[in-house]
Amino acid sequence: MKMVTGIVASLVIGSLSFGAFAAEELTKDKLKEMNLTKIGEISTSDTSAPMDAKKDLSKKADELGGTYYVVTSAEKYTKDVRATADVYK
Repeated sequence: MKMVTGIVASLVIGSLSFGAFAAEELTKDKLKEMNLTKIGEISTSDTSAPMDAKKDLSKKADELGGTYYVVTSAEKYTKDVRATADVYK
């Protein structure tokens, strides 16, 4: 029984710490204060809500190896939200 409790606790802690490593969105003003290196550009499309676009940008920034991203453009069409961002490390 103790082993099952330990496994469950490990899974919960692991899932909480996974979210802590997601790339963070910065504003252009905040970016100027930090000494970061641009490592690429990302874009998203076919998302139905702004929050979905942010999650997609954060995920793509993570995949690129970035720590931060700055949204450079965002547009909402009839059903889709499209966005682009620069990725920084």
